[in-house]
This record gives sequence, structure tokens and C-alpha cells, in this order.
Amino acid sequence: MKRARHLTRRFFAALWPGRPAASDDAWVRTFVNPAEYEIWARMANHDRRHSIGVARSVQVTLSGTAYADQPEWLEAALLHDVGKLDSRLGIFGRVGATLAGWAAGHDMADVWSGKRGITRRVGLYLRHGELGATRIRFVGGSESAARWAAAHHEPDTWSATGIPTPVIEALHAADDD
Repeated sequence: MKRARHLTRRFFAALWPGRPAASDDAWVRTFVNPAEYEIWARMANHDRRHSIGVARSVQVTLSGTAYADQPEWLEAALLHDVGKLDSRLGIFGRVGATLAGWAAGHDMADVWSGKRGITRRVGLYLRHGELGATRIRFVGGSESAARWAAAHHEPDTWSATGIPTPVIEALHAADDD
């Protein structure tokens, strides 16, 4: 039920086309390298606004902890959804892809990715975590950001990422809020 509420809020927030504030854009540049910024800037406005919200929440949650001054966690928050670029799906296509994943199971993502047209795009959307990790590595991003992108929808894999548990909890809570 919590996931459905989260996705519903994300859907309605995505309907507003506004860009992130210039001050937020400048803030992002302090945590990502120029090549990472280029892929981040290609994301849809709503995805960029979401990633900024996630990163700011992580920053607040980690303040006062041993992880507070480690920018790689904010980089991970900002880049966790860059793999969505590969699907080239709009808001309503993403809704359809999410429903298809729920109905058929995410195991179909690999099969669908090998198809053509909208089926391929749905498969790519469902694989956005691993595709994002590849993008992050390709542009020289931190390995922690790549590992979080790959694992952020796969709780069974979180312990193998090497990311400290308090950071994982902060990243997950901020993304799922």
C-alpha cells in the first residue's frame, strides 16, 4: 500500500512540467562530476525534481552521523533513476510499464528488452536500475552511486552493495517517501 501511495504521488507530481529551481540545479552540480551532470540534466523535469528531493532528504537524515560529509551518498540519491532515460517513456508509458511489471513480473524485463517497439521500452524501463548503473560507471561516477542505482529496487541485494546500512535506510526512505 505504501508503494502505491508513493507511485500515486510521483504520478501527480510528474504532471507539473516545471524545471528544478536554478538554485537546486547549482546545488546538484556540487555533488556530481560534469559528465554525471550531463546525464542528470537529460532526465525529465519531474525526475530531476524528485532526485533533488531525495538527495536533500538524505542530506538531512545523514546530518550529524559519520556519513554526513560524504558527497557520494548525495550523488547516489541524485543519479539513482538515470537509467530511465533508456526507455524514453513518458509519464503514461511509465504507468503502463509499472503495471505490466506487476502483472507479468519483473523477470519479463530481460525478455521484453530484447523485443522491439513499446515492448522493448517497457523492458528497458523495468531494468532502469542496472542501466543507470552502467551509465554512471561509463561517465566516471562513483562506484557507490552505480551500486545504489542497480540495487535501489532490489532489497535482497542491498547488503551486497557495500553501502553502510544507515545510508541505505536513508536512501530508501527518501526515495520511497
